[in-house]
Amino acid sequence: MVHDQLDVLTAFLHGVMKEQVICVIPEGVNLDSTFDCLVLVKSIYGLKQASRVWNETFDNHCVLVLVDVEDVLVTGSSLELIARTKNDLKTRFEMTDSGKYSFVLGIELLDGEDGSVTLCQRRYVDDILKRFGMEECKAVASPVDVSSRVMSSSTANKIDVPCREAVGALMHLTTAKRPDIACAVSFVSRFMENPQEEHWVAVKSIFRYLQDTKMHGMCSKPSAWIAFRGYSDADWAGDLTDRKSTSGYVFMLLGAPVSWVSKKQPSVSLSTSEAEYIALILAIQEGKWIHRLLCDIMAAANVDGPDLIIREENQSCIKMTKNPVNHGRAKHSDIKYHHIRDEVKRGEVKLE
Repeated sequence: MVHDQLDVLTAFLHGVMKEQVICVIPEGVNLDSTFDCLVLVKSIYGLKQASRVWNETFDNHCVLVLVDVEDVLVTGSSLELIARTKNDLKTRFEMTDSGKYSFVLGIELLDGEDGSVTLCQRRYVDDILKRFGMEECKAVASPVDVSSRVMSSSTANKIDVPCREAVGALMHLTTAKRPDIACAVSFVSRFMENPQEEHWVAVKSIFRYLQDTKMHGMCSKPSAWIAFRGYSDADWAGDLTDRKSTSGYVFMLLGAPVSWVSKKQPSVSLSTSEAEYIALILAIQEGKWIHRLLCDIMAAANVDGPDLIIREENQSCIKMTKNPVNHGRAKHSDIKYHHIRDEVKRGEVKLE
């Protein structure tokens, strides 16, 4: 591997000022004018915003090339830079030019007039609906029928349906771009081994929901600041078979979900607060990893990283994280879950 290094001469003098800054004419500079001050057009050394202005100027001349095996996606600050980069690549490799991106790795990318980018998988949804004979199904507003009480049974007869294949296809969609069906898919995945009629009905309910939400996906909008938030929740004793709870979280960046999970808890919780407490530690573990990654990326641009803020609706759970006293209903909780208290005490995590 070959390495090279460049040094930009008088870097801060290249940045174009956005704010109006007035400076006194230095001694020894003779101007044919009666003015005794000047308006800065470009930044100079010593200005508090000089570093930021230079960074913004350099960003306007950057190109990112994303490569996945033979698929190449080029994005940059101008069409001219992108064209030059593509020509350089074509001189080395035989390539076809597809023009403006539309589909990348099976994901459709849609540009909005406001600068937003939406990622969806409607083509994949159409494919799986057709694959499982649901392309003409009637749409529903929710992936889960809240009135149903689906349970597993070892005595009921197993039906011959492609339940495992259907749930696997839905799992792929969930992990890619559809957090809105994560809870429903996590639920039906518990019955793949011995599917019964009611379980297959629950799977088809998810397909019916997808029928009317093919265009749902991630929409990221440009923002002057990095909006990073996490949300944690739990479904207490939601599994009617063993009464275990379900943990769930989602982290949003620039208005779009970037990480999410719906996962059954390993033990039975005796209260809603305990279930929320266990779900919160799962969210904090994921949130800290994303937060460190964001801080590392932003540090390279001399920008402070965002705070790690997680929204939690259960007030008893929040009090448990801030009060070291053993609460009567939670003192039996596993020691590992009290790791939350240390994180909150050190200010690593903020709960709202």
